[in-house]
Amino acid sequence: QVQLQESGGGLVEPGGSLTLSCAASGFNFGLFVMSWYRQGPGKERERVATVDSDGHNQRYLDSVKGRFTISRDNRRSTLTLQMNSVKVEDTALYYCHVNDMGWWGQGTQVTVSS
Repeated sequence: QVQLQESGGGLVEPGGSLTLSCAASGFNFGLFVMSWYRQGPGKERERVATVDSDGHNQRYLDSVKGRFTISRDNRRSTLTLQMNSVKVEDTALYYCHVNDMGWWGQGTQVTVSS
């Protein structure tokens, strides 16, 4: 069955860095556009970044442009989100998502605090 397992979340100070990973299985990962979403406390879920199936094109939420980088390794069925210069407002539960299929992981918590 389809599985999306996020990892890499944790507590980080403002200005720090964190790398999130999503290990995918149960489907042909390389065929699908993938995204990272997040949901902060008291906020609606929002799309943070998207990468197309071959990894050549990316799109970002305006507030993370220049700080976050989405990438993928189709041989290893892995999606990554490199988070740099994090801010308190980046605090959220981060989810891996398969576009057009409605498949979600369980999420990994990122907390930015001093």
